[in-house]
Amino acid sequence: MAGKVFFSVTMSLDGFMAPEAVPVEDVFSPKGQHDPRAQRWLAKWSELQAWVFPQRWFRESAKLGEGGEEGLDNDFVRATYERTGVSVMGKRMFEAGELAWPEEAPFHTPVFVVTHTRRDPWERPGGTTFHFVNDGIESALLKAREAAGDRDVRIAGGAETIQQYLDAGLVDEFVVTLAPVLFGTGIRLFDRVDPDRLALEQTRVEASSRVTHLTYTTAKR
Repeated sequence: MAGKVFFSVTMSLDGFMAPEAVPVEDVFSPKGQHDPRAQRWLAKWSELQAWVFPQRWFRESAKLGEGGEEGLDNDFVRATYERTGVSVMGKRMFEAGELAWPEEAPFHTPVFVVTHTRRDPWERPGGTTFHFVNDGIESALLKAREAAGDRDVRIAGGAETIQQYLDAGLVDEFVVTLAPVLFGTGIRLFDRVDPDRLALEQTRVEASSRVTHLTYTTAKR
C-alpha cells in the first residue's frame, strides 16, 4: 500500500516559515559570516528552529552528541523521520544544503531534487543519494513514490516547492509546528496557494512547552 505525501515545517506565529530570502552563497559561505544580512537570516532561522536542537533524537541523528530532551517534541521529531521513505525538495533548498550539510547529509534516504539542472545522482555517506529530476514536480513525485514503497514521501521544501505540490492537490497531509516567535517579514508558507482549490481538516493538536504541532489533512474543493 502506498504511503502518504506530506510536509512538516516550523512556522512563526505571524505566518512565516523562513526569513526574507538571502542568496545561499551569502548565508553559507565564509564571507557570509561577516555579512549583516546573512547574520540576521541565521539568527532568525535559529530562533524559529530553536525547539528542535535540544531534542535527543535530533542531536543523536545529526551526530551533535549524546543525550538531550525527551518528551512530546522528541517523539515528534523521531516519528517524522521514521515515516519518511523519500524526500523531495526544490533547487534552492538543495543549493543551500549542499553548502551547509555535513558530509553525511541528514536524510538517510533517497532525495529527489526538482531542478532544471542536469546532474548525475550524488551519493553521500549514511544512505542519502540525491537524484535530479528535470521534468517537473509530478515526475519527481512519481519517482519518489516508487522509491518509498509503503513509507511516506516528505516534501522537504522550500516554500515554493511545497506551494506547488499543495496547489496541484498532491499533498495528503501536513504538519505546521507553530513557534512562539514573530518575524514581521519573510517567506510565507501559503503565499502562492489558491485557497479556492484546497480544503483542510484539522486532525490533531499537540502542544509542548516550546511549540504547538498542528496536523491537517487536505482535499480538493
